[in-house]
Amino acid sequence: MYHILCHMKTATIRQVRHDFSTVLAWVAKGEEVTVLNRIHPVARICPPRLQPHAKCKMPDFAKRAKAIFGNKIIPNAVLQEREKSKW
Repeated sequence: MYHILCHMKTATIRQVRHDFSTVLAWVAKGEEVTVLNRIHPVARICPPRLQPHAKCKMPDFAKRAKAIFGNKIIPNAVLQEREKSKW
């Protein structure tokens, strides 16, 4: 069985501390960077799994507020709720 060795970037803690922009540039290009404390790996910095331009679906806050408070003016309803509750 053959193992394919791929070159993974490594950086020491000192390099991360003093030259983080270079390490971050590697990650931005899609590289995984293993952070070493002397010769021992202590962390891995990876690019995000999400696509850079992927949009997250945000909840419909206005719909939720209407379900909770009805047709009241929302800022007034929130203030009334705060006055009723004891912190």
